[in-house]
Amino acid sequence: MSEIQEFTLTLTQQADYVFRIEFDDTPIPALLTDESAPLGGDSGPNPSRMLAAAVANCLSASLLFSLRKFKNAPGAIVTRARARLERNEQGRLRVAHIGVAIELPDAAEGYHQVDRLLQQFENFCVVTESVRAGVAVDVTVRDAAGRLLHDSAAVH
Repeated sequence: MSEIQEFTLTLTQQADYVFRIEFDDTPIPALLTDESAPLGGDSGPNPSRMLAAAVANCLSASLLFSLRKFKNAPGAIVTRARARLERNEQGRLRVAHIGVAIELPDAAEGYHQVDRLLQQFENFCVVTESVRAGVAVDVTVRDAAGRLLHDSAAVH
């Protein structure tokens, strides 16, 4: 069974490297992002931090879902993510690794089916499994008249 879902985001430059992200078709409040100093002003999370947050959040939600599926009622889960940036062969920074540490509020013995749910919860994490596998990204750039200036799909 194939199920396709789509969503859209709109980013609008506010100032310098500050962008307002609007989550189209939802009541979710807008979010401001910014690049880290010295390029930006650190007035919001940068894209690398957003990626690490997305991975950590998705894993936390997947684990919570799995815990509840097996009739557990956990308290507050605490998750920490550490991202490592490294330069690639061309000297450009890339997210090279994301480490995620999830802390459960209770001892393992207090959870039903803990071994089973720990073996499978990562498979349900949309973001983590997508990042691990590599996500296709196509980019187009148009000018104010709507002329196509760049299409990365045509280059690849």
